[in-house]
Amino acid sequence: MKAPLLLILTVWLNSQYGGCAFSSSCSYPPSQWCSSLDSAIQCGVLKQCLESNFTRSRQTADPVEVGLYYESLCPGCRGFLTEMLFPTWLMLDIMSVTLVPYGNAQEKPDGQKYTYECQHGEQECLGNMIETCVLNMTKMAFPIIFCMESSADVIKTAQSCVEIYSPELSWDSVMNCVKGDLGNQLMHQNALKTSALKPPHQYVPWVTINGEHTEDLQDKAMSSLFTLVCSMYKGPKPEACGGGKRHYRSYCHNE
Repeated sequence: MKAPLLLILTVWLNSQYGGCAFSSSCSYPPSQWCSSLDSAIQCGVLKQCLESNFTRSRQTADPVEVGLYYESLCPGCRGFLTEMLFPTWLMLDIMSVTLVPYGNAQEKPDGQKYTYECQHGEQECLGNMIETCVLNMTKMAFPIIFCMESSADVIKTAQSCVEIYSPELSWDSVMNCVKGDLGNQLMHQNALKTSALKPPHQYVPWVTINGEHTEDLQDKAMSSLFTLVCSMYKGPKPEACGGGKRHYRSYCHNE
């Protein structure tokens, strides 16, 4: 899933600096660029797909599990997700991410369903629900949520973010989930996961590493999640963590 995202960045950089990595004959959405040999060849990204698969094949230990308990309109949550968590996840294939959009919401039973009150109002409840449904409906949920949370208006951009990163997922189906029984039950599961935290969460963003939360881990995650994940990975460190011996020492001398 990360490979297409990295390829999007590659395509953009090449377009900015005169390259031509992406083929105009490509008929596949970005999420499917590396799904098969045919799609990689047609879209002109075979080399990048092969390199990504090679990196994953060298992993010899379990990934570091990073959990984020958050709410969609919390400024601190948005900052951590977009500026720390998502970039680190893109750069490191040695971590997995679990997102739980609920945060400081309050759940109340209402017959066979539940109602929710959110810290930042009804719009935040809607944002939480959209992101919860997306997490259940597509493997491209994290990029969609990053797109939403990094925008000026989380709610208004939700549909366009879905269309960009998961064009096969219809917005109507997302909203059917949001307004229906499925979304209500999925949010109830988020509520249960959040209430089961030990120690109980006192604020958001609330970060767990391999299922554990301590103030020390939280502080390290907030200051440099990249460094924390690299230090906790038990396998051989990837080059991005400084585990390789490759050095880039190329200089342009003043002549």
